[in-house]
Amino acid sequence: MSQTSAGDQKYFLPRAGLEPLVGILRQRGYTVLAPTRRDEIIALAPVESADQIARGVHDHQDGGRYRLTQADPEVMFEYGPGADSPKRYLFPPELPLVELRVRGNRFIPTSQPPAIAQYAFLGIRACELAAIKVQDRVFGLEGQDTLCADAAEYYRRTRRRALLIAVNCTRPGGTCFCASMGTGPAATEGFDLSLTELRDGFLLTVGSQAGAALGAELDLRAPTSAEEGLAEMKLAAARAHMPRHLDTRGLKERLEQTIDDPNWERVAARCLSCGNCTMVCPTCFCFTVSDSSGLTDGVYGRTRRWESCFSHQFSYVAGSGPVRSTIAARYRHWLRHKLCTWQDQFGVSGCVGCGRCITWCPVGIDLTEEAQRLGRHVPGAGAVPIPKAGGTKEALP
Repeated sequence: MSQTSAGDQKYFLPRAGLEPLVGILRQRGYTVLAPTRRDEIIALAPVESADQIARGVHDHQDGGRYRLTQADPEVMFEYGPGADSPKRYLFPPELPLVELRVRGNRFIPTSQPPAIAQYAFLGIRACELAAIKVQDRVFGLEGQDTLCADAAEYYRRTRRRALLIAVNCTRPGGTCFCASMGTGPAATEGFDLSLTELRDGFLLTVGSQAGAALGAELDLRAPTSAEEGLAEMKLAAARAHMPRHLDTRGLKERLEQTIDDPNWERVAARCLSCGNCTMVCPTCFCFTVSDSSGLTDGVYGRTRRWESCFSHQFSYVAGSGPVRSTIAARYRHWLRHKLCTWQDQFGVSGCVGCGRCITWCPVGIDLTEEAQRLGRHVPGAGAVPIPKAGGTKEALP
């Protein structure tokens, strides 16, 4: 391939070309992160070879359920998002900020600033690209105001060095609803390269100058019209068979009127307030800072860790206790922030339709169902359709 400017150029990458792609990325100094099979889940992890990328496997996801089964051993990427997302690397679950040692009557800094890695994300999905775009706004990548100044610098520096190679979803996971959110199953922006898997290889789309430069080192050819047509058919089928649906028309306005909706108490009776939904969500950004006191070794540290708005102490105010003392209040805060007030803060929805919060909820609470139930008692709202797995709907009684 001769190097061209970035745009919407399409090429065909033979299946055997995936190994050279990984090799080129590693030669350029990238840590290549790709979907791997680990402990019977699909997890985003460093790979040194394309052989380490999960292949020949299907996932079966539903509310509170995740299972892997064997599939065609020659086919890769026929699974939905696993529990991990790029957030784990761009905004780590735990990050040491400072370390001090006591020498005499003085504190001496002994730590260096956190090292900034150079990541190449290979095999992330369109919904994850959308989630990165959301967090770009949260952490002020393009100069926007941010509420997270302490965390923003590490994110911005790591994000600017990252290379994004997306794989379009041709087999959505069982809890996916990205089509409802306009974030998938095909990547349309925010990638350096995108791949659509076919039997003998991948239809490759260049999305940036960096992607064009990378493609110039690969053995690419022009795709046939049959290959382009097959890729479109697979994506259309994935879009048509999306397992979940969320009607977003007027959703924000409806949720703005649901503070006293009785459904909050109903879902709170099931919710464990465990915070799993926030931990696996690719856009949630809450964190806390904790200090450690080295009484034995004289080492003191400060560490930033993920936190969840489902934690009882998250909204604790000295002298009065937690602002949101009930599970109903915490669930209400989370869902309304995700689908409603996030837009007031950042101008975008906080949900990208990846379905992780449904899959990894121990009791299988389904955000798409709960959001559609809410507002039913708002005057003039009428019966709200409740989406069921498989895309069918029924009206509330």
